[in-house]
Amino acid sequence: MIWNAFLLALREIRRNLLRSFLTVLGIVIGIAAVIIMVTIGNGVTLKVSKQIASLGSNLLMARSGGRGITGAKAFSFADVKAIKQEIRHLTAIAPVASKNSTAIFGNKNWGTTVNGVTNDYFVAGNWTMTQGRQFTDSELRAGTMSCIIGNTIWKELYEGQSIAGTKLRLQKLSCEVVGLLAGKGQSAQGRDQDDTILIPLRAMQRRITGTQDFNTFLVAVEEGRSTEKVQKQLERLLRERRHLSANEENDFFLVDTKQIAETLTGTTEMLTSLLGAVAGVSLLVGGIGIMNIMLVSVTERTREIGTRLAIGALESEVLLQFLVEAVVLSSLGGLIGIVLALVASVLIADSMDVPFILNINIIFIASLFSAGVGIVFGYFPARRAARLNPIEALRHE
Repeated sequence: MIWNAFLLALREIRRNLLRSFLTVLGIVIGIAAVIIMVTIGNGVTLKVSKQIASLGSNLLMARSGGRGITGAKAFSFADVKAIKQEIRHLTAIAPVASKNSTAIFGNKNWGTTVNGVTNDYFVAGNWTMTQGRQFTDSELRAGTMSCIIGNTIWKELYEGQSIAGTKLRLQKLSCEVVGLLAGKGQSAQGRDQDDTILIPLRAMQRRITGTQDFNTFLVAVEEGRSTEKVQKQLERLLRERRHLSANEENDFFLVDTKQIAETLTGTTEMLTSLLGAVAGVSLLVGGIGIMNIMLVSVTERTREIGTRLAIGALESEVLLQFLVEAVVLSSLGGLIGIVLALVASVLIADSMDVPFILNINIIFIASLFSAGVGIVFGYFPARRAARLNPIEALRHE
């Protein structure tokens, strides 16, 4: 009986192809929109998570100053020494002094950020090398003008050539290039992490900034240890060293990359859910469209229904026929919507440079939802058809 109802449904759909297409269009758009929103949203969430992870795992960042605070005291090597002595379970403490500068190589120049660092910076920041080496102990102690360049500098100034035995200029200072960092891409804030040049911290202090202090340092915590606990210990220690009373606000701020990751991924997941829900409204519109067309179909086929009932067809058979027709329409729209969504998701993910994540669950849910729309919105027209009076139906013009 169901097979016969299915064949009758296909015959009616073929009989009015244009109307059938317009009927299922709302379902197609709704299913496609939901899948695209969820797929792209998941891709964006994964990209943000990777960008945060590229900063370094279990990483705390400390910076002097704060909201509305000017002239805050900078950090010193004594602060770093105290942190190493007082706080346990740290893998690296990396002071960083930064200054904007212009890098010159040959007849090309590029505005970038120069960071004075120690080798702990590579551990804390999760940096790896693709060419060359890190700084030697003698370069760090003597403040030698050696530099390690980021991937963006390499592309812009070297155009992909080897860095071996080359020198570049930072304003008027000559710098021997000893290493090339592996690319990381953009940070979660949209900053190009590869647009950087690293030099020994003492070289930065002696040759560029002229001061022994620095405004930023990174603290890498051992895997499995609580960064929240270390953050509280670090805040308490820095307040003591900066002689801040209980009623004074911090003149520095600490950032936990795990908290950033949780906040950003939570935000993107919430937006994905919101956009998916908004897109789901179009499914409701599509369902109303199916109900409307099925009611029109019942009116057009009143004599046909009356004839079937008059020659012995049961009400349940007529109900099943129209219900199956509505389900076939909505399921067909769901199938088309899924195919279009997958193609569109691949193209959009590629254009946005986010990973394409195929979520089988959302496709399965979309398929069930599209069939459910046909059942829910097709039931009322089907019941109306099944309850027609055969005599009145045969008299219908």
